[in-house]
Amino acid sequence: MAEEIERKFLVRGSYKHLTSKKSKIIQAYLSVDPDRTVRIRIYSGKACLTIKGKGREDSLARTEWEVPVRLSHAREIMKICLPGHISKTRYYIPWGKHTIEVDEFHEGNKGLVLAEVEFSSEDEEFIKPEWLGEEVTGKPEYYNVNLIK
Repeated sequence: MAEEIERKFLVRGSYKHLTSKKSKIIQAYLSVDPDRTVRIRIYSGKACLTIKGKGREDSLARTEWEVPVRLSHAREIMKICLPGHISKTRYYIPWGKHTIEVDEFHEGNKGLVLAEVEFSSEDEEFIKPEWLGEEVTGKPEYYNVNLIK
């Protein structure tokens, strides 16, 4: 079992010039149950199946398992997913000992730009760059699973 500790922010400034790499992502969901989400993601010629448990109210941590899947299988799995999908471009930005992942959404979520930062502990220090705006960690309207609606 793995644990994910993540904070999420709106992006309000210029960031693309800081990018070390980027990838196009398509993801869809098999389960959107609040206690467990199951998604399939295709990116950079690869695919993975991810299962996330519900986060605790007093914590940023939640359980997460990510398993590589054959690309051909992922395409087939996408056909049986719930209606809707997410299309986005992810920009990877090195920032100190972190990598900030900035997602620029397309299609129905066009114009939305969110940044995620993963941490090794909840009290880990993070100096926020000026181009990151409001923190939206824990706000359901910014969960990817809710952006397919």
